[in-house]
Amino acid sequence: MEDQVLRTSENRVLSRRTMIKGATLASTLTMLPLSLRAEAQAPPKNVASQVAFTQELARFISETSGDAIPDVYLEYAKLNFLDTVGVGIAGMSTPLVKKLIAFADEMGGNEQSSVLVGDKKRSAAQAALINGSAMHAYDFDDSSSRFWGHASASIVPSLLAVAELEGGSGREALNAYLIGLQASFVVADSVGEVMYDAGIHNTSALGIIASGAACARLLGLDKEGASRALAASATQCFGLKRSFGTMCKPFHAGRAAEGAVMAALLARDGFTGATDIFEGPNGLFAVYGGEADVMSLAALGEEWGVANILQKAHAACQWTHSPINAAMELQKAHNIAHKDIVAIEVVASDIALKTADVRVPKTGLQAKFSVPYGVANGLVTGDTGLAGYTDEAVKNPDALALIEKMTTRAHPKAEKFQAKVSITTKDGETYSQFADVFAEEPMPEDRLKTVVDKFFDNTVPILGEAKAKSASDLILHFEKVDGVSELFDILNG
Repeated sequence: MEDQVLRTSENRVLSRRTMIKGATLASTLTMLPLSLRAEAQAPPKNVASQVAFTQELARFISETSGDAIPDVYLEYAKLNFLDTVGVGIAGMSTPLVKKLIAFADEMGGNEQSSVLVGDKKRSAAQAALINGSAMHAYDFDDSSSRFWGHASASIVPSLLAVAELEGGSGREALNAYLIGLQASFVVADSVGEVMYDAGIHNTSALGIIASGAACARLLGLDKEGASRALAASATQCFGLKRSFGTMCKPFHAGRAAEGAVMAALLARDGFTGATDIFEGPNGLFAVYGGEADVMSLAALGEEWGVANILQKAHAACQWTHSPINAAMELQKAHNIAHKDIVAIEVVASDIALKTADVRVPKTGLQAKFSVPYGVANGLVTGDTGLAGYTDEAVKNPDALALIEKMTTRAHPKAEKFQAKVSITTKDGETYSQFADVFAEEPMPEDRLKTVVDKFFDNTVPILGEAKAKSASDLILHFEKVDGVSELFDILNG
């Protein structure tokens, strides 16, 4: 019975990515070079050394027409920009970002690009570093099960920095976001899981590739230039999961954005790199044991996976979200008072419990990586936003008492984000609920109000309501904005 419950989402919803790949692969194959077409049609095997993976990505980045991107995906992209800018504005006040600003001031540099809050410009690379770190500071930014991390927290700040430097429009930034994101999904399909399992934080390691690709597109680099940008980005892959719960985790996103700006600008100047940085000997796949996903590569230009990007409802690691959702849904459905709970069991995937494994957090940052705290705090306070993950919040005695009543265990058949929570009350009743935050991919119109409300929650205390509304309206019509600098005119005006 438990196996059936944990795998309910498989029966309920077929992955949109799987459906699109199946529908588009046949037609897409006819447009590919003969060598790649043969590999895509061949039985599965290790093809990393046989496919011109890097060059196919570079071709996609440089040659894809922005007009070929369906409008619905621009709507997804705008929501991702709005959400990411909003959590970034909130993150500007965190100690880690203040330290980065102080460091940038000490280093000096040309005043080229804006930070989210503040009237002084920094160099484009510094602005990307500061804004990217702010966007990931609260771990409240969007994430993707396909990306194995947080893509927007590096792509958005790098694009904003380069677009302001070069005078790029909102539509150009949106196109570049979608193209860079899709390129990174193909890399993630090929090597993302093994990198994550090896202890690499893909928000930085894949983030710099996504951002480098996006910036190359924004700069209008040709295929050779895009290839150089990919090489300069991929060789900077870094970030250790050991840093989770510390200032270094948000720093990963900022450094990815900074490195991508450098990579793309250097590539434009002819800075050389390996033309087979992914598939070649000692390339990314060889180092981590990945394998070129030829189906994913073949679907470039036909499939757009941006719908897999999910805005967060809780200001914590995505691995905690399904348990939190299940627990809070149970509480609401059965009117369970937290003081009536005598036992809680959380069953989830092994990777979720290993990643968010802090039992009793001592700080707000640690709490973001604690399934027990996330569930307990949700049941006790119902506040899983920024206020639920502070150094003071983790001392809540009622939440600590619930943690003592909680057990967690991994189920071998649970998929990544599946979880089941069971709550036993003092009257002897036990209630169970399944959740999987990535089981469905809602359309943009279904996300709009939630994302806008979250943006206002995060920004009104800092910007005031008038500025927050102006910024929100501009981003929601970003495809009509002549220059990205218009956003900073609002934020810092």
